[in-house]
Amino acid sequence: MLFRSSGTALEVRHRHEVLTIEAWGHDSVRVRAAPHRIPAESHGALDRPPAAEPPVVKTSDRHAVFVHGELTVDVGFDTAAAYPEPLLTFTRTSTGAELLAERREHFWMPGARVFQGNRSGAYEIHQQFAAYPGEKLYGLGQRTHGRLDVKGLSLDLVQRNAEVCIPFVLSSRGYGLLWNSPAVGRVEFSENVTRWQAGQAREIDYWLTAAPSPAGILARYADATGHSPELPDWASGFWQCKLRYRDQEELLGVAREHHRRGLPMSVIVADYFHWTAMGDFRFDETEWPDVPGMVEELAGMGVKLMVSIWPTVSPLSEHFAEYRDRGLLVGSDQGVEFHQTIQDKGMAVPMPVAFYDPTNPETREFVWDVVRRNYLDQGIDVFWLDASEPELNPAQPGNLAFYAGPGAEVATIYPRDNARLFAEGMAAAGREPTVLLCRSAWAGAQKYGAAVWSGDIPATWQSLREQVRAGLGVALSGIPWWTTDIGGFHGGDAGDPAYRELMIRWFQYGVFCPLFRLHGDREPRTPTSYAQTGGPNEVWSYGDEAYEIISGLLHLRERLRPYIHEQMRAAARDGLPPMRPLFVDHPADPIAWEVDDQFLFGPDILVAPITGPGRRSRPVYLPAGCRWVDAATGETVDGGTTRDVAAPLDRIPVFTREGADLPWEPA
Repeated sequence: MLFRSSGTALEVRHRHEVLTIEAWGHDSVRVRAAPHRIPAESHGALDRPPAAEPPVVKTSDRHAVFVHGELTVDVGFDTAAAYPEPLLTFTRTSTGAELLAERREHFWMPGARVFQGNRSGAYEIHQQFAAYPGEKLYGLGQRTHGRLDVKGLSLDLVQRNAEVCIPFVLSSRGYGLLWNSPAVGRVEFSENVTRWQAGQAREIDYWLTAAPSPAGILARYADATGHSPELPDWASGFWQCKLRYRDQEELLGVAREHHRRGLPMSVIVADYFHWTAMGDFRFDETEWPDVPGMVEELAGMGVKLMVSIWPTVSPLSEHFAEYRDRGLLVGSDQGVEFHQTIQDKGMAVPMPVAFYDPTNPETREFVWDVVRRNYLDQGIDVFWLDASEPELNPAQPGNLAFYAGPGAEVATIYPRDNARLFAEGMAAAGREPTVLLCRSAWAGAQKYGAAVWSGDIPATWQSLREQVRAGLGVALSGIPWWTTDIGGFHGGDAGDPAYRELMIRWFQYGVFCPLFRLHGDREPRTPTSYAQTGGPNEVWSYGDEAYEIISGLLHLRERLRPYIHEQMRAAARDGLPPMRPLFVDHPADPIAWEVDDQFLFGPDILVAPITGPGRRSRPVYLPAGCRWVDAATGETVDGGTTRDVAAPLDRIPVFTREGADLPWEPA
């Protein structure tokens, strides 16, 4: 075994393996390993190491210690093993407490880092760590399993509608780990072992931090992968959307009615099929005859127009030949370059469509030029990047061929690079960052202004319960801007009293989400095609009782906006998401690590959603360390206690931190 130390890194060589440990921000390291050599190019989230103090490295013949702030990496070598290899143990420098350690897959072989070659220069890779009793793990993007703590789960590392893969976890043991590989794979957080796996990759690559608190871990993670911009002032208000407004007059009619009623609105959406063909990225003038005039009228009401942009390209698009011949489409290992079917404009039946390749710089330049001419120059600077996993049919990312590499190795970065396309375009146009509403994301997408929503979810109580955990999971994965389709996406009858109750409760939850957005494909639903439109989904569609409650929530959101922007500035500066689990602010309270159906909205508002039909009260845990004020009654309550709190239909339990200055009006 051979050690080589530089000013910031330690290289370990044993047989054919090269292992590097590099300082990567305060209290943090990046670990990479590969047979023969570390690849020169990486498509992960770690572009350059943040500034930090240099590490202290000590080596001997069979042992090395790498000390970087509060993180110490011990490189051990058990010569008594039949097939010894370097094994890493991560400890907290100030206490010596073990945070995480590698474990062999088998005492004989293989070891903790496994490379199974396929003679292509790529490998199936495994990275195995010890499992610890009582450890809790949070993050890993946005999931539909309904859990906040992912310990005990086995999860695919792949992008799917409503399943956002961001391979970062925060541990109750005091570390955060980013699996910095965009390869399709799997992670197992089992009772006997933790194992990360990729089916095809060139290296093992992960980043680990030992910041002393959950908030510190999130700050270090933002330093490493990128900080979000500050949320634009307009974006904190109410966003109105349905599937779908079919033409200019229908959309303007809704905006005018909102304005007539005195209801706040910040954004209204022109959803898919407003275009001439997928890939044209322009309005169909037969349905939208005066886009600049529409934008101007909306602006006069204080409303921005957001347009839906899919990464799909129809063979009937006016640009299709150029996409194809310039190599700007996602390729295929087998078959033609079509990976989805849909009935777009000009199609008598659903036909195959292609996806553009945002990992290609030329694609990003070409697509943005079309978007700039047809949207930005018309006054539209808010973009909804739908189906950006991308949504494959069949779902076989391993068959894709990207500019960045084979689909099996890089497919999960598609949504990140799609957001990059628009962020770079806005910057090149000299415009401020905007909000990019994305159905998927990967590590680092936040620095491009990606706002994630939870995808095409059911309009059910179970789905609402899942959203509470999903939103907290994605927040802990580095994405501070998040929202749901209020009321769910698939279904919901505006005239059904049972559904109206669900809509009210979802609105009461949604007002405390980072973004506040109504959307859905309501009954009666119609088949997916360019002629599609769903049932009514405006706030007055759900009856007088619901309207009175929901309209009050819209005005509450307006009063909260100054507070929300304080939290968004903290998110941009410190990587601290506005919506977060209780333990982020109260790590010394053990019960705060257990609660998964409440959350903090900034440090001063505690929200306990109602997620079941007919419920008119619920238990609420108030974290220790401060006193809390019931926003409905004004009663002050000690922290560290659980109370049964009334929740009549017109409100959910909300508490504010004692002494906080909030624009709250007790009922």
